Amino acid sequence: MQYHIVTLFPEWFQSPLNTALFAKASQAGIVGADFINPRDHTLNKHNKVDDSPYGGGPGMVLMVQPILDAVRSIPQTGPIIALTPAGEPLTQKLAEELAREEHLTLICGRYEGFDERLYDLLPIRRISVGEAILNGGETAALALIEATARLQDGYMGKNESGDDESYRHGLLEYPQYTRPENFMGLEVPKELQTGNHGEINAWRRKEALAMTLRHRPDLLAKAALSEKDRETLNRLRQTSFAKNIHIALVHHPVLLKNNTAGSSSVTNLDIHDISRIACTYGIASLQIITPIQDQKLLVRELLDHWTKGDGAKTNPDRAKALSLAHLADSLEQAAENIETLCGVKPVLIGTSAKAEKDKRGREKRLAVPFPAVAELARRQPVLIVLGTSHGLAPEALEQCACILPPIRYMGHYNHLPVRSACAIIIDRLLGDIY
Repeated sequence: MQYHIVTLFPEWFQSPLNTALFAKASQAGIVGADFINPRDHTLNKHNKVDDSPYGGGPGMVLMVQPILDAVRSIPQTGPIIALTPAGEPLTQKLAEELAREEHLTLICGRYEGFDERLYDLLPIRRISVGEAILNGGETAALALIEATARLQDGYMGKNESGDDESYRHGLLEYPQYTRPENFMGLEVPKELQTGNHGEINAWRRKEALAMTLRHRPDLLAKAALSEKDRETLNRLRQTSFAKNIHIALVHHPVLLKNNTAGSSSVTNLDIHDISRIACTYGIASLQIITPIQDQKLLVRELLDHWTKGDGAKTNPDRAKALSLAHLADSLEQAAENIETLCGVKPVLIGTSAKAEKDKRGREKRLAVPFPAVAELARRQPVLIVLGTSHGLAPEALEQCACILPPIRYMGHYNHLPVRSACAIIIDRLLGDIY
């Protein structure tokens, strides 16, 4: 593997690439690196490679010509990669893909980045090593070099050395121990001292799952998990913050077809399905809001049948789900119900397929992203407020501390049934990684 590094600071790489495994692999001809400085390809007497941005603003932008000519001077470029925050994430899968190449050209940015026309003139693949801001692409290039070089045959000494590394199988690596057996009262786990390979492998799998659940639960959604793995995760899972989430199914005040505020009818399907959604995800309660007496009577009869009557005997699972449902006359009463349940008033989170507008058609406030609401729910109770009919009326939204984005915020058709919207919202907040 030959790395062609386009950088304004080739000296920056001298120590890292002449140390440890890369130095040995370079001497053995397994890997190699050369450097191309855009300053050597400038057409001005001061070797200037940057200029101020069109449209104004702080900082300087790297000019097209020096970088374009620097790359074109490389006889065999292989894939051309720009290290930039706007790139696709560097993952183990991507590293394995790039490691199969014989040549890689890495362009290290500086200042405010590249003139965008560089991407029009060269077949550049943009790659990012994370969301932290760096002074330049050199650090990112080193990360990519290390991730791909170590996968070359002979680089690690034994090719199997990397088989059990973190991310290799979609999980973080299990904890490692070495001598002494006991250090300051901390012992090496007994399973590792048995010599029983089956027991050791089982322990390592369990610990890899535990490590991933604790530190990178987002990886679990992409990992290949057996039924036994899922059972292990379910036992390991810590208390979910779903216990802090409540759902309000609002039938008043909601928007009707004529765009006026009014009341909608309670439906059997909504109550059953949203109760089952709440139970599946471990939600604390479902608040059914209607001030209409005959509708309240209908809800009570329904709940009594399934939680106390014949329905509870014939379908205990449905009884468990519907036991989460409570009646309320208003959002205020629903908040009081929740305060009675958990001792703290909830933060109301509105939902809407449209932005809130004032009388002049201006957006009142920006929607709060799902991860921010999930983080809020980790700290305190929240009530996710769902509107029936054509959505929550403005007076209901005004009671909410914030609103979530529309489910299809980049689409034009946002007319999901409330129970479908509920399932999607709760899954985005919790998923299977809470």
